[in-house]
Amino acid sequence: MKAAVLVRHGSPDKAFEIREQAMPTTEAHQICIQVEAFGLNFADVMARRGLYEDAPPMPAVIGYDVIGHVHEVGSDVNDFQVGQKVIALTRFGAYAEYVATDARGVVAVPEDTDAGEGVALATQYGTAWYCSQVVTNLYEGEHVLIQAAAGGVGTALVQLAKHRGCIVYGTASTQKLDYLREMGVDYPIDYRTTSFDAEIRKLRGEAGLDVVFDSIGGASVKKGYKLLGSGGRLIAYGAADMTTGGRKSIFKMIKVALGFGVHSPIGFLQSSRGLIGVNMLRIADDRPDTLKRCMEGVVDYYKKGILKPKVGGAFTIDQLAEAHDLLESRKSIGKVVVSW
Repeated sequence: MKAAVLVRHGSPDKAFEIREQAMPTTEAHQICIQVEAFGLNFADVMARRGLYEDAPPMPAVIGYDVIGHVHEVGSDVNDFQVGQKVIALTRFGAYAEYVATDARGVVAVPEDTDAGEGVALATQYGTAWYCSQVVTNLYEGEHVLIQAAAGGVGTALVQLAKHRGCIVYGTASTQKLDYLREMGVDYPIDYRTTSFDAEIRKLRGEAGLDVVFDSIGGASVKKGYKLLGSGGRLIAYGAADMTTGGRKSIFKMIKVALGFGVHSPIGFLQSSRGLIGVNMLRIADDRPDTLKRCMEGVVDYYKKGILKPKVGGAFTIDQLAEAHDLLESRKSIGKVVVSW
């Protein structure tokens, strides 16, 4: 089989090589999938830049989400058949024509499911579901801030929050604000021209926010936490700010790390506010049954029309570098997908 292998850190046109690889071995608890398409996530950009400590050592096949058809079923798996169309969250290995993964990270989807929408459901919508339905809950009338609201996870969070009847504040760059309005974001905020925390204080005064979803990291988390009212909670699920400013730099990493601020349990108790970190790789590894429930919930809402992923870029495998460039530029809206 062919795979796009990460062979060096740096620019995407030099980082990947298409190589012949051995077919994956399907273990008893696994399913082997013939991949129709795989999705790009910001963790892929961080791995390519050498900023993602969980990435496997090079040469490596990275990637988290695929859509395709069941090629082989492990001996302990009883609820899938060869030929079924499925989405899957993989522990790397997605940039390949075939991938084997834990069956608990696989969910069947309708045969006519769009490739880009399908891969978005696996990782980005699964992340949004876990953040907004498991580690916290959303209630009608709550005031919710979603950072990077035009991205893949951001789009999913907006749709879930609006379904629950929340008042949504969303940050994005200037050219994406109309997209936020189309999704029903009540207060689109241009982070390039406006300080999001100052803007929200004008709108909310001392009342504060109920929930903040943050994928940026660094100082964004500290500012967002200060916006919370009593009973508020901040869910941090990324550190996109780590990739800004060019090559890997220890000074940049230290600056972003310090930007998160220092938080004490005493402060949480006194203010009745919480900060929760989310790493879906850890959930996939240590709580696969939880992951399964998240993905099943997402697919159920997708079938009912409650969730509708936005495909912001569709590429073929020979355009992998262009796909990475688009995602890293932060000009994409929704999901970026690459097909074989």
